[in-house]
Amino acid sequence: MAVVAGRPAYFQQAGAGSGVGVAGAGKVLLCGYYGEHNLGDDALLEVLLEQLPAGCTPLVTARDQPLVRQRFGVATTDRGSLSGVLRALGGCSALVLGGGSLLQDSTSFKSLLYYAALILTARAQGKPVGLWGQGLGPLRRRRSRWLVRALLPLATAISWRDPASARLAASWGIEAPVGSDPVWGLRPRPWHGAGGPIVLCWRPTPLLVGRAWMPYLDALDRLASHSDRPVHWLPFHHDQDGPLLETLRSEGLIPPSLDARSQTVAAPDPAAALDHFAGASLVVAMRLHGLILAALAGAPTAALSYDPKVAAAAAAIGCPCQELDSPVGVDLVGSWQRAVDHPCDPGLIATLRADAERHRVVLERVVAAKAGAA
Repeated sequence: MAVVAGRPAYFQQAGAGSGVGVAGAGKVLLCGYYGEHNLGDDALLEVLLEQLPAGCTPLVTARDQPLVRQRFGVATTDRGSLSGVLRALGGCSALVLGGGSLLQDSTSFKSLLYYAALILTARAQGKPVGLWGQGLGPLRRRRSRWLVRALLPLATAISWRDPASARLAASWGIEAPVGSDPVWGLRPRPWHGAGGPIVLCWRPTPLLVGRAWMPYLDALDRLASHSDRPVHWLPFHHDQDGPLLETLRSEGLIPPSLDARSQTVAAPDPAAALDHFAGASLVVAMRLHGLILAALAGAPTAALSYDPKVAAAAAAIGCPCQELDSPVGVDLVGSWQRAVDHPCDPGLIATLRADAERHRVVLERVVAAKAGAA
């Protein structure tokens, strides 16, 4: 992404301010899990801002507002206050739910009601609503499925990030284009990691408690010892992933030789993560966007899947994948060893990047609908 005077080009283009302020004809509320100290959400916001049409002023919902304002140069409103976000929506001309899987109830039914309130309020005010690069679900409650089925026809434009979401929506009569995850739209890096460290994007998960970690830690120990590589633990979600190495150490789960090779490394933003991945001989990722950023950096990759979305991304780039809810494969170490210093097929990456462009049409349609209603 181009940078002008130290700030991203979209800041110069959109003319974003430092607060909610007075309604502007081109102000668009961008709603998602931003400012949560999660590199994946930051990457989604970066692509969303880049795809926003010229003349639009973004107003971003964020938990850590100073961080988002400083990093992206955009106006923000407190994501944790529904009443505040609704007031901010009143000063905007359109609503975009940006990336991730926001229409789900695995977080809570209350979370789903939050987004339902935004969509219903926007439509009641005659404002267009875009669902940009969304995943759909999980929807574990009958009332959740009923609510989302009623909400989808209210959207002005929709794009899905995966075929499963598109199929579920189509079963309810909602047809919309499918693209790859929007994060594939970030600029790739050239890989230079032959002989470099093994980098981990691991996260806590209920699927791995206590000694359930041991097969993966033992495999990692054998891999690192055989290839004589350091092991860098890169937290993708600062709060959730950052303590993982120390937690496993305190539980006595890390083999001594692996412990001696291991260190936590920080990546303050997606660009720093991309740079680190570009110097890795192998990235073993549990985090979906960790896997995507590693592939964008040209790095050799392998996946540990706690969720079908991770397994789907691994299949798309043709890298080894171990499902965490399945027995550990007898050749886990071998599959990782064969991947070391052997990057993914660049042709597959190029295709996924092209597919991510399909989400841009949602923003164009929302802006066109806003202009038509003006």
